[in-house]
Amino acid sequence: MPHIIEINDLSDPALDVFARLTQAQLRSRLEPEKGVFIAESPKVIARALDAGLLPLSLLMERRKIEGPAQEILARCPADTPVYTADRDILTALTGYQLTRGILAAFHRPALPGVEVLCRDARRVAVLENIVDSTNIGAIFRSAAALHIDAVLVTPSCCDPLCRRAVRVSMGTVFQVPWTQIGAEPADWPIAGLTQLKALGFKTAALALTDRSVSIDDPALMAEPRLALVLGTEGDGLTADTIAHCDYTARIPMSHGVDSLNVAAASAVAFWQLRARG
Repeated sequence: MPHIIEINDLSDPALDVFARLTQAQLRSRLEPEKGVFIAESPKVIARALDAGLLPLSLLMERRKIEGPAQEILARCPADTPVYTADRDILTALTGYQLTRGILAAFHRPALPGVEVLCRDARRVAVLENIVDSTNIGAIFRSAAALHIDAVLVTPSCCDPLCRRAVRVSMGTVFQVPWTQIGAEPADWPIAGLTQLKALGFKTAALALTDRSVSIDDPALMAEPRLALVLGTEGDGLTADTIAHCDYTARIPMSHGVDSLNVAAASAVAFWQLRARG
């Protein structure tokens, strides 16, 4: 059983990771090896453990220790600190009610290179400048369910390991391999698309243009290796991205609806364009 610690002082620096560090501080952009992310709820934490990640510490309601947290605690190293108190104290500490009463802090895993990630992939999703964490989490959940082999995020995307994205993904962000494509915003789209083409992918921009083909286009569906590029909320993909992709594809719609939310669109496209055979 990990080390249970009763919270007596809300200002304890050991609790900063759960209560006082900003998302940027957790991510530690300048020192990625020191980066941390937060996972919420037993199911999400279990998926992080399944992925081989070990928690630095946990925060939970006291009543969870002998309840839903038992299986989680049994999988943690014996020296893992577990900070606990009643719900009202934890709410005062974090500023919100804990999702299912349990948080865990993990070291951020090292991200693989694009070449390594895509070596055996047939279908990848590329997320261009998507900034809403809920959309990021929902896209990862669809990617896991609908046969996407890997996800690539551009440098201006929301962090897939931010707390809300991890929660909305239901932990599938630990199941779908992902990495960042490009180190700086200037590395996308030209350098990134060139890299994908060099790796043998055809690229398909999801966008409404005069040259868009339907996502059930036979040639598009038959591509052996395909990267589906999805754009930011509101403006969609940049003109440069669309111009440099091999295909521009659209989802056929009715009732005069011109577009879907990017998370909903991703699910439709992932299913229709999944690799077959």
